Amino acid sequence: MKNSILKWEIFGIIFITIVGALFHFVFEWLGHWEYIGGFFPVNESVWEHLKLPYWPLIIFALIEYQFIKEQANNFIVGKTVAVLLSIVIIIITFYTYTAIFKTEILIIDILSFIVGVVVGQLISYKILTISELPKLAIIFSWIIFIALGIIFILFTYIPPHLPMFQDPISGLYGIVEHL
Repeated sequence: MKNSILKWEIFGIIFITIVGALFHFVFEWLGHWEYIGGFFPVNESVWEHLKLPYWPLIIFALIEYQFIKEQANNFIVGKTVAVLLSIVIIIITFYTYTAIFKTEILIIDILSFIVGVVVGQLISYKILTISELPKLAIIFSWIIFIALGIIFILFTYIPPHLPMFQDPISGLYGIVEHL
């Protein structure tokens, strides 16, 4: 049982990393079509890059659940923790290294995304293989997971004017067309 779940979580690392990397370019590839902006990064802000682990993880989780639902416990808790860890690792890494080096370094951004996905999936594995958690943990996880998706969509079109949401190239917020 645990072996099967571990294989799925490792496959998830590969899937989420590849799909997330591709998602980075979809908005541009589709001609900046604003209706898909909630699901793909619409600018180069830190916030928009947090969509890269979230939406691919949802796609993967929908597939994975069909295969491990009888074996795994705490599925939504595991996936919520996985995506939150990915996001936190990306944010902490970005703000730490930019404070130290005073510049953005693409390879560190890419590595923080990958490390975030790896850590998230491995912790998800641990959660999926422990005893069933209380119903309150499941309810709370659903609320967080859904709220995060709503916030990603909402803040694409109505972004707060905070540094995390600002495109470093244009200085603008939300959907930005780069020439």
